[in-house]
Amino acid sequence: MTKTPTTQNNYSAANITVLKGLEAVRQRPAMYVGSTDINGLNHIFYEVLDNAVDEALAGFATHITVVLHKDNSISVTDNGRGIPVDIHPETGRSALETVMTVLHAGGKFDKGAYKVSGGLHGVGMSCTNALSIKMVTSVCRNGKRYTQEYKQGIPQTELTEKPLSEYKERTGTTQFFTPDPEIFGDLQYNPKTIETRLHYQGFLTSGINFTFVNETTATPTIKRYYFEKGILSFVHNQQTGTAIMKTPFYVSKEKDDIMVEVGFLYTDSMTDKIRTFANNIENPEGGTHLAGFKAALTSAINKYGMANKLLDEKTKLEGEDVREGLTAIISIKIGNPQFEGQTKIKLNNPEAKSAVQAVVSDALAEFFTENPQDAKQIISRAILSLKARNAAKAARNAILRKSALTFTALPGKLADCSTKDKDKSELFIVEGDSAGGSAKQGRDREFQAILPLTGKPINAEKHRVDRVLANYRLKDLVTAIGCGIADQMDMTRLRYGKIIIMTDADVDGSHIVILVLTFFYRFMRRLIDDGRVFIAQPPLFKVEVGKEKYWFVSEIEKDKFVEKEIKAGHKIKSVQRFKGLGEMNPDQLKETTMDVDKRVLKKVSVADAAAADSLFDMLMGTEVGPRKKFIQQYAKYAMLDI
Repeated sequence: MTKTPTTQNNYSAANITVLKGLEAVRQRPAMYVGSTDINGLNHIFYEVLDNAVDEALAGFATHITVVLHKDNSISVTDNGRGIPVDIHPETGRSALETVMTVLHAGGKFDKGAYKVSGGLHGVGMSCTNALSIKMVTSVCRNGKRYTQEYKQGIPQTELTEKPLSEYKERTGTTQFFTPDPEIFGDLQYNPKTIETRLHYQGFLTSGINFTFVNETTATPTIKRYYFEKGILSFVHNQQTGTAIMKTPFYVSKEKDDIMVEVGFLYTDSMTDKIRTFANNIENPEGGTHLAGFKAALTSAINKYGMANKLLDEKTKLEGEDVREGLTAIISIKIGNPQFEGQTKIKLNNPEAKSAVQAVVSDALAEFFTENPQDAKQIISRAILSLKARNAAKAARNAILRKSALTFTALPGKLADCSTKDKDKSELFIVEGDSAGGSAKQGRDREFQAILPLTGKPINAEKHRVDRVLANYRLKDLVTAIGCGIADQMDMTRLRYGKIIIMTDADVDGSHIVILVLTFFYRFMRRLIDDGRVFIAQPPLFKVEVGKEKYWFVSEIEKDKFVEKEIKAGHKIKSVQRFKGLGEMNPDQLKETTMDVDKRVLKKVSVADAAAADSLFDMLMGTEVGPRKKFIQQYAKYAMLDI
């Protein structure tokens, strides 16, 4: 690739850059794989895995094996047909090399090769190749093994062939690749991410064997995933809370050449969990198949409720009423998927909505007739949700009206800041009145506001929004922040650019942090998504050596420092442990925790929304069993503050 320098007045055809081969992918990797962070690293693996899954969906592969090697390279092997190796009539090279090195080349464009597939644009495999420092493709077919090696998308060898010495009928493809550190730096694959992906693929492709070999551990580990019941097993895997249905709903039916498979059940959880897939590719933002399911569910429940006098003429359940406590998996197989972006976050096919809606509507009518007790349970729960929603709406409106009024309408304990510039302002949520007093004296009044919370807020995971807003601590918090709650959040009304949770550095303080974060995650999620929530890091110890003062947030750090100073012959003047923020003088609190130039803040983020959702549900929800198991597994790593 060559490029001629240009100036504002010297712009001609010579300045037009033409990228050859896969150079475009290397120049703009984020355009093809979403990013060059861990998500992009995972994406180049998903593209290879998805090709193997496509062979399974087409009915030609029964086993897929993934190996994570010690050097961060990955091998994906399937026992499908194997990529064709004969000469391609247009490129003059083997079909294998064409698929691996040419954008928009692949079997997904030929309807005879794949009825359904996750691949759409024919760029997946070539993108992985372009962004790998080394990639080796090995194909078994015709009684031979064909191999070719690449570097950054460029062939390093010709296609070689050797006869298979044994299992001469063997067919399939093995893709080995090592991510390019030029693109992804020193990022390493997380075995848990790969394991989860294979686990889910096992649910979505019932009857197919998935094997994961992790060679990064001291002793290589092997895990296998195989599910006969597929989607129903997936529903139970995702379920949180106790089921209120005796019989889970399940349907698998083809409509207008679209295979629709849906499973769900209701639990006593306060939230819903719906995951959507098209051709085994997860669509985190849903799309038309999700819209079809929602429409069918709401309509079928209302129709059955009215027909069986479980609902009166004045009561009409809405979508959010019928989805409370729902755990659902929606999976479709469609011939020509239209995704939003190469990362396939959302399905756009309009025909998917009508197909899913028709299949689910018919199946639900039959299901409710055959399972009247489950239908009654579902509708009774939805009615309770409706009542709670109306109560919550009234509470939210009251908060919005209050926050829209004058300064005097703000919570009485709020010590507000002077600036009205939300990008500069900070709200400290402080544990207790004592700490609040120190924080008020130590703050910069220009841009730092203080709101003390006395006692512990309600656990937002276990209660509906009406109960949550009845808790005065959280009600004051919502009023102070000013942007509303849940579906009525208006970020233009946000009063503070940073929201900082500042509690004691002990177990009780950590508990309050978790309760506030649970509330934010469930009812003010946008604050977290926008990167506005932080956790302050107040010190637990102060060590004086001569005239110098040193601060430490953990006993381990403090002990290491003291040991080092003693060995160096320095005299430890004093060691002080703070039981709480209230014990710190205002100047100490300012110096260690509130001073913009010296403090340490942890930004709260959610890298994987599905994983975070499950973790919040497990740790803060109503089910004791999973939480007990988690504590037993990880308690040995905990440091108790007794």
